[in-house]
Amino acid sequence: MMNSTMALKYTWAAEDNERFAYRTIKRMMDVVLSLVGLAIFSPVMLLIAVAIRLDDPGPALFKHARTGKDRRKNSPPAYTGSERRKKNLFGEQFVLWKFRTMVKDADERYPELFAFEFTKEEFESLYVGQPIPGGNPDEQDDPRLTRVGRWLRKTSLDELPNFINVLIGDMSVVGPRPDIWQHIRYYPEGHREKLKIKPGVTCVAQTRGRGMLTFLKTNEYDLEYYRNRSLFNDLRIILKTVKSVLLREGAY
Repeated sequence: MMNSTMALKYTWAAEDNERFAYRTIKRMMDVVLSLVGLAIFSPVMLLIAVAIRLDDPGPALFKHARTGKDRRKNSPPAYTGSERRKKNLFGEQFVLWKFRTMVKDADERYPELFAFEFTKEEFESLYVGQPIPGGNPDEQDDPRLTRVGRWLRKTSLDELPNFINVLIGDMSVVGPRPDIWQHIRYYPEGHREKLKIKPGVTCVAQTRGRGMLTFLKTNEYDLEYYRNRSLFNDLRIILKTVKSVLLREGAY
């Protein structure tokens, strides 16, 4: 009995050390890759900022509240829509930085596209690349997008400022894509497991369809990453992401 207990404690200690080593190396990689990315793409980012402002007067950068890592040991109770606060409902809120792809007053011009007034059933068939429930995302022409914004989304260059989030520690280079609480409230309980790790700039879904996937299918890929995460998988996903971006696979 004594030997079994000691062996179990040794196993736990070994697993803790392994997880700590993985997290430490992964964070070091995040810092290095984000610094390198920002340095290499800084001239491109400057040109993009100028193009955005010439196309539609307003800020070049866009910030949006997203749900990050959920550090609680137990899963939060199911969303009821009653008195629970929206902030930190499923994880820590953080500001996601992107290049602006929409007209500056998009929320005033198209309030119906920001209402998120869809049912759980509609969410289950909602595609990442479609602004509202219904239809095929490949056939939709989002009226909120500017000319430059549409090109940025096709090339995924609107995501370059995400490296700022990686550098300050809100995100990782590889991890589940950060979502908004209006979507997370409809996640099946098992899908919320993906919130136990930092969200990422890229993920498995980015290499397997991106905007052509439903949110639930994206979650399944995120869970696949969560359960099989390793430094080797991170490197493989990064290389596959470069290929997908260059070929514009799943862009919307």
